[in-house]
Amino acid sequence: MIEVLDPAVIPAADQALRGEVRAFLDQALAGLAPETRARSWMGFDADFSRALAERGWLGLTLPHAYGGAERGHFARFVLSEELLAAGAPVSAHWIADRQSGPLILKYGSETQRAFYLPRICRAEAFFCIGMSEPDSGSDLASIRSRARPEGAGWILDGAKIWTTNAQHAHYMIALVRTRGSAADRHAGLSQVIVDLKAPGVTIRPIQDIAGDAHFAEVFFDGVRLGPDALIGAEGQGWAQVNAELAFERSGPERLYSSIALVQCWLDLCRAAPDPANDALTGKLLTQLATLRALSLAVAGRLARGESPAIEAALVKDLGTEFEQRVPAWIGDALGARPEVALDGSLWRTLAYLDQVSPTFSLRGGTREILRGIIARGLDLR
Repeated sequence: MIEVLDPAVIPAADQALRGEVRAFLDQALAGLAPETRARSWMGFDADFSRALAERGWLGLTLPHAYGGAERGHFARFVLSEELLAAGAPVSAHWIADRQSGPLILKYGSETQRAFYLPRICRAEAFFCIGMSEPDSGSDLASIRSRARPEGAGWILDGAKIWTTNAQHAHYMIALVRTRGSAADRHAGLSQVIVDLKAPGVTIRPIQDIAGDAHFAEVFFDGVRLGPDALIGAEGQGWAQVNAELAFERSGPERLYSSIALVQCWLDLCRAAPDPANDALTGKLLTQLATLRALSLAVAGRLARGESPAIEAALVKDLGTEFEQRVPAWIGDALGARPEVALDGSLWRTLAYLDQVSPTFSLRGGTREILRGIIARGLDLR
């Protein structure tokens, strides 16, 4: 059953991080065009990620023993919010820092923690997620990639698709079948760590409508995995991946994908005040404030050691709906006043987001999947 999301307040010590991060970003991102900022959490820049690591800003939720800052989820919320609001290129470290690291900390062996977590904190190990498969869509329980035991390790065969930055990542955490068949659904699924440089791994980038290649197909042909590749218990992958998805779905990145366009709109409204635009400005800011409060409340649940999978699904669904509506709303408002002279960056930012915004409700789980999770949480199905 879904529970009430209590309002959360960022502790003063974590809120103090905001000014330091802003000062760094003002310098690091000076002159970055809005249309580039709009690519923020899809923008891959390993040097930028290493600069964050040098300041101790990766692994904020991880223990000191593994190179982390041990500051918790509110500190990471502040950092994430500032990075996304500024349009920083965070994609290199994003998945490893947000979910792979916490997953390994919770379910991994001590050997896995000691090896991977310090490398994540130093921006030396970038991860991607192997969930979706060809012909399976968002139905993760029907996946067919299989890791079969051989000796002390495993042999992996299969394929993954829509894998963000697989061509740049060092490792993948893949959900695979270790026993049974697709008909067994959730039973027999496990998570394994795959070295993407291993023999038998083939990666093919997928170009999107905007000309970017953030996604990739990944093929496994007899890939040998060591005994330490398995994360957690064999056959418990479904429960583990749902815990992982709570980290993926709950953060402010589900609110700020269109924030560069919102900022362009606000700049236009300041430069050329028009009462006709006030209603849209109010709608944008009030909805964003409400969604931010919900996302922050989920961070509060995570900070208490809970796993708010249903609540995170709710925030993700509402947040991505807002992100998708922003380009449509602003585009309609601009179309209604064709006589207003516009900055070229605004048009380019709008054009990019208009192309890619349909993907916002796909990544991290489709709207249909999320609403099924929410319905079950409310005992409606």
